[in-house]
Amino acid sequence: MPSAAGVLSTTCCIAGGGPAGMMLGLLLARAGVDVTVLEKHADFLRDFRGDTIHPSTLQVMHELGLLEKLLQLPHQKAVRLKGQIGDISVIIADFSHLPTVAKYIALMPQWDFLSFLASEAKRYPSFHLLMRTEATGLIERKGQIVGLRAQSPEGEIEIAADLVVGCDGRHSTLREVAGFKVVETGAPIDVLWFRLSRLQSDPDDTMGRFDPGRMMVTIDRGDYWQCAYVIPKGSLEKIRAAGLEAFKASVAAAAPFAAARVGEIASWDDVKLLTVTVDHLERWYKPGLLLIGDAAHAMSPVGGVGINLAIQDAIAAANILTRALREKHVDLSHLQRVQKRRLWPARMTQRLQVAVQNRIITATLNSTAALKVPLVVRLFQRFPFFQRLPARLVGIGFRPEHVHKV
Repeated sequence: MPSAAGVLSTTCCIAGGGPAGMMLGLLLARAGVDVTVLEKHADFLRDFRGDTIHPSTLQVMHELGLLEKLLQLPHQKAVRLKGQIGDISVIIADFSHLPTVAKYIALMPQWDFLSFLASEAKRYPSFHLLMRTEATGLIERKGQIVGLRAQSPEGEIEIAADLVVGCDGRHSTLREVAGFKVVETGAPIDVLWFRLSRLQSDPDDTMGRFDPGRMMVTIDRGDYWQCAYVIPKGSLEKIRAAGLEAFKASVAAAAPFAAARVGEIASWDDVKLLTVTVDHLERWYKPGLLLIGDAAHAMSPVGGVGINLAIQDAIAAANILTRALREKHVDLSHLQRVQKRRLWPARMTQRLQVAVQNRIITATLNSTAALKVPLVVRLFQRFPFFQRLPARLVGIGFRPEHVHKV
């Protein structure tokens, strides 16, 4: 990637060092494509990000020969997903029967996973990672995107590229400056994230807890619980107005085993808001530019599948684009193929998420009477075989991607 007077050149420039960007960068570099990834932060240490690595992603790491090395990093395993509906505990998904090498969700800090991908990608001389470098605009000539502008520690730079890939998330700068039309699907919920310490005597499983007017998910992170407290969309100010003590009392009621530890929520600074958005682009590309991951389809946190959808997008993009990038001839048909390949699984997943949001989560938050176990969940308990269906939808998803040999 030669440099001259603030102008760099690369074959593929990826904006965003999240799961999609880092995976795509690794796969392209592995195939010998000169690739430059821009990450606007100085490191990957951002808390309360999605920390689930699903069986589909673990399978990809196996195909790359990296799974055993990845699993040397600290992590927890979720073989089942459970729900607590009132006083009744139910198994919602059992991953132990999946046709994958790893039959579980690995719970690992996303910063560890991203750092791992970066370190593996750096083994290839054609990979370049620019930290503290944020894409701010696109360079267009005669209707073709030919690079981007970015703000770096040294000032503004320009990066010429045969292809620009936007992996810069649900608030994508490149999506905005390119003028893509965003279709809002709607989300009736937001999520409050916080931590509570975990004791050996606590329950073992990651669990969703449903009570009248309240829902919370507790995710086992070894020595602490990562907690997701679901609230109606836009209700944070009302909750804050009721006071921190009222919020802690509600948390204690949702997770009685940790009631004595809610004092660890010392102030509202310990509670982070995730504004839930579900949207998609009608078109993911224009000449010289492709958007994938949350930049193309922002997912709900339902099922924790957003990271894995983004990674699947990256794998499909690498499989379809590698040869064209090597030959320096990426045309619109290649970008169309990426969208065609990934549009259906993204939209099907969103439809399922929206159905769960509207029919289960919203109904729970609006309920004042004792909750009944839904018929489908009762069937899961009576006939455990059916637990494999949600396990497959969450753990593998629609149209899983596999790494092509290079």
